[in-house]
Amino acid sequence: MSGGAQLMWDEAVTGYDFGPGHPMDPVRLKLTMELVEAFGLPGASGLKVVAAASAGDSTLGLVHRSDYIDTVRRISADPGAADGSYGIGTEDDPAFERMHEVSALIAGQSVGAAEAVWRGDVLHGVNFAGGLHHAMPGGAAGFCVYNDASLAIARLLELGAERVAYVDIDVHHGDGVQAAFWDDPRVMTVSLHEHPRMLFPGTGWPEETGGEKAEGSAVNIAVPPGTSDGGWLRALHAVVPELLRSFRPQVLVTQHGADTHIEDPLAHLAVTVDAQRAAAEACHDWAHEYAEGRWVALGGGGYAVVDVVPRTWTHLVAIAAGEPIASKTMIPEDWRRQVYARTRQDAPRRMTDGREPVWSDWEAGYDPASALDQAVLAARRSVYPAHGLLP
Repeated sequence: MSGGAQLMWDEAVTGYDFGPGHPMDPVRLKLTMELVEAFGLPGASGLKVVAAASAGDSTLGLVHRSDYIDTVRRISADPGAADGSYGIGTEDDPAFERMHEVSALIAGQSVGAAEAVWRGDVLHGVNFAGGLHHAMPGGAAGFCVYNDASLAIARLLELGAERVAYVDIDVHHGDGVQAAFWDDPRVMTVSLHEHPRMLFPGTGWPEETGGEKAEGSAVNIAVPPGTSDGGWLRALHAVVPELLRSFRPQVLVTQHGADTHIEDPLAHLAVTVDAQRAAAEACHDWAHEYAEGRWVALGGGGYAVVDVVPRTWTHLVAIAAGEPIASKTMIPEDWRRQVYARTRQDAPRRMTDGREPVWSDWEAGYDPASALDQAVLAARRSVYPAHGLLP
C-alpha cells in the first residue's frame, strides 16, 4: 500500500445544478476546490488530483434499478417531461439538462476513490462533490439523484471487501445508504443526525437496526435540535469507535455533510467548523486504527455555501493529505476576493469559528436528564448487544 491521498475532481461536477434559488448551489463545489488550491494542497504530501470516468450503467446498477436509470437518462434529454415520478421534477429534485451525465460523473468519482483505496494506490480518497446519501434504488430524493456513497460501497464489495463501515455525520439521516444495505451484514451504516421528528427524511430512529439477517448493521444516533459542539462530538465518540473495533472494517467510508453547522439554513444544530474539523480528524484516526488506514471520505449536504462548506471540506482534504490546516490560519486574500467577485458575499477570514471544541467521554458518566445522553443511550441499547457489547 503506497500511502498518500487522492482528491477526485472534475470541474464538470459543478453542472449538478437544480437551478436558481435551490439550496444545492454548485458554487459551493467550485469555491471549495479554489480554497483547496489556494492553500497549495494539490501536490502536498503527494496529494494527487484525479478525475475518474463516469459511472456506467453496470456500475449504477449495483444499487439503482434499470428503469430508474433509464428514466433519469430520458429526462436529462428532455427536462420538461419530468412529472414527479421517480422523485424527479419535484421541488427538492427539479429536472435539469444532463442530469444523468453529471450525476453519473459524481458517482464515478466516489467509485474511483473507492477503487484506488482498495487497490492500494493510496490510503485515502476524497470526493467532496459526493455524499449524495438520500437517493434510493428506484428514485431521487433530498437533492440526490444517484447514491454515490452506496455505489462506492457496493463496488468495494464487488472487489472482494468483506466488511465495510460507513459513518455519516450529515445533519440528515443517511437513509439511502441504510436502505441499500439493510439486509447485508457485510456493511455497517452509522448515521449521526438531527432527530427525525424534526427533520427530513423522518427516518433514522434508534430502533432501525438492520434486516433480519443483518441485525445491528444499521446504527442511528438521533440527537436533539440545538446540539452544539461538545454534545455532538460526545455522541460521535460515544458510539462509533467501539462499534468499529468490534466490526473490524477493511475500509471506512465517511460522509461529511456540513449542514450540522449553526448557520445552515435547513437544520437546527449548533455545530461549528471547528467541531466538523475535529470529526474529520477522528474519522481519519479511526481509519488508521480500525481499517488499516483505508479511508474514503465524501462530502454531502451543506447550504451555507460561502461561510461554511469551503472551509469544512478544505479541512477534510487537508487532513486526508496529511497536511492539516491549523484552525486559526488566515484564509488567502486572493480566494476571498474571488468569492466576493463570484457571489457578492464577504468570505470568512480564518479557518475557524473561534471555538476549541471539548467533549466528555461516555465513560465520564451518563446524565439521565440530558436529552443528548438519552439519544446516545438509545442507540447503544439498540445495537450494542448484536455486537456483543454492553450498552
